[in-house]
Amino acid sequence: MKKYVCNACGWIYDEAAGDADLGIEPGTKFEDLPEDFKCPLCGVGKKMFSEE
Repeated sequence: MKKYVCNACGWIYDEAAGDADLGIEPGTKFEDLPEDFKCPLCGVGKKMFSEE
């Protein structure tokens, strides 16, 4: 499992952990998040994330 960091604010999405606050199950791959997924801190889209 990988981690992805928001290039705008530094928020990290951890595939292994998911994000319960956003309703994302543990083990959900970043590529499987909806195309309209936005960073919960700053609101930028998936294209602004990079693999950590």
